[in-house]
Amino acid sequence: MQLKEYLALALLLFAIPICTAVMVYWRRARDLGLFVLVFGAMVTYDLDVNFVSREWYRGTTRGFEISFLDIIALALLAAMYLRPRKGEVRFFWPASLAPLLVYFGYCFLSVLFSDPKLFGMFELLKVARGILIFVVAANYVREEKQLRLFLWALICAVVYQGCSAVKMRYLGGVHRVYGTLEHPNSLSLYMCMALPVLYAATMARLPRWLRRCAFGGVALAMVAVILTISRTGILTLGLVLVGIVAACFSFRLNLRNLFITGGVLFALVFGVAYSWKTIVNRFEGATFDDEKEKGRGEYIRLAGMIVEDRFFGVGLGNWSYWVSNEYGPKDGSPFVPYIGTGEAPDQTNPRGLETAQAPPAHNLAALTAGELGWPGLIIFTVVWLRWFHLGFGFLWKRRADPMLRIGAGLFFAVCAAFFQSLTEWEYRQTPILFIFHILLGVLAALHWRKKNPLPEEEPA
Repeated sequence: MQLKEYLALALLLFAIPICTAVMVYWRRARDLGLFVLVFGAMVTYDLDVNFVSREWYRGTTRGFEISFLDIIALALLAAMYLRPRKGEVRFFWPASLAPLLVYFGYCFLSVLFSDPKLFGMFELLKVARGILIFVVAANYVREEKQLRLFLWALICAVVYQGCSAVKMRYLGGVHRVYGTLEHPNSLSLYMCMALPVLYAATMARLPRWLRRCAFGGVALAMVAVILTISRTGILTLGLVLVGIVAACFSFRLNLRNLFITGGVLFALVFGVAYSWKTIVNRFEGATFDDEKEKGRGEYIRLAGMIVEDRFFGVGLGNWSYWVSNEYGPKDGSPFVPYIGTGEAPDQTNPRGLETAQAPPAHNLAALTAGELGWPGLIIFTVVWLRWFHLGFGFLWKRRADPMLRIGAGLFFAVCAAFFQSLTEWEYRQTPILFIFHILLGVLAALHWRKKNPLPEEEPA
């Protein structure tokens, strides 16, 4: 490691106990910690240290990433355990944590028995960080007070991203905006996950200003998705918006509900109509199987070749390595091979391919199957089914109770991540992974509260 990495590691080790002590003795710091976790997820790349960096690798993770969010998460979890809030248990086991740990254990075995191991170790650390974020969010949100803080943090993040997108497009002249994230598709997924949660907040029994700001966040999220011109993002936006509107619709109509629902639908129609020509051009450029552009069909075909040859896959994080060195050339894509894990390969672009080395599969199922084989894909599928199951139970509770209404919004956030993962790998991008696991943690917290109501509450 370089000197700066040793200094960063020393600072991180000192920061964890200091932050823990502050949160133990000053409970307001915990609220600030959660706010920073939610808001900071979108800028974590700017505030992290990449140990043993391999920036030349075309995988989904290129080093041992450690950021300020990890410090806050560890400190917050320790503080909640050492000094829980009055009347609360120190720790509860969030729903879906067990399958997540099984998935982590399988990933560990995949890294242990695969070659090379370094890229898998990069990815394994990210899986562990996601689980940590999930557990922290789940144990923090116990009552409506903490849920409101989470919503304020999410509103601030969405407004910031939305304003950045508008500025980037109309003042910066960027054709496909990406906000603070690395790619337009990442921004579209971020907004598609946040939008149903904020819409649910506008229809919940919450303070007026929170509902108004959430409505503004919904509008900016729709604008940002349209400005990304993401094909899957725009389709996902329409699907989750229709779903959450139907889930929150009440047959006891009133002026407020009609205004909110009508305003959101009008904004969507207006935005699509305004950008119709650009959107149509973008969809007309879609390819399913094109050798030069690496269409989605080829990723599925490559995954099939890998699992036919290797039942347990090529190893976590090793898709780019093995596709570049073996399976891509077999499929007619002459990628430049890697020469190990310590030296950058030749970056000369061969025969007009998009990149010299193979990019990650633009399909989360294909990427998982290729790296972890059939057993890994099955375990990961069980994890997703459990997430869907958690949120599905909130769809039939049409009361305006925020602890129920936000649960419905989180269900459609999971749907958004699933739909967009059919054509992208953004789930593994660190900011997306973090915010998604925060949303899942809140969903698990609401599920736990529904099963364990406060004494003055009636069971939902």
